Amino acid sequence: MSQHTPPGQMAPHVPADLYQRAQATGQPVVFVVHDITPASFPWQRLLIPFAIAGAAALGTWGVVAALCWLMHVAAHTATVIAGAAGPIGAGGITLKLFSKK
Repeated sequence: MSQHTPPGQMAPHVPADLYQRAQATGQPVVFVVHDITPASFPWQRLLIPFAIAGAAALGTWGVVAALCWLMHVAAHTATVIAGAAGPIGAGGITLKLFSKK
């Protein structure tokens, strides 16, 4: 409310009983206006989505790398087991997976 506001009119957010009490006792009415307009571009609005997207991308690459490592270990384990077992036979058909030199 400014100094040019006619008596009896007030801002809608001011409680009427407080305003009328101040007018009756002669106390001044003080309005504090908080200006929260940012001075520059709000970088937080831009950085938070990029941080989330970056974390998701890194997490996805981590999962891919872990799966590749797991498949590598599984293939190596299968190779070692097949090499140690020797020829594999089933129903009269023998399959020799690896030849020993």
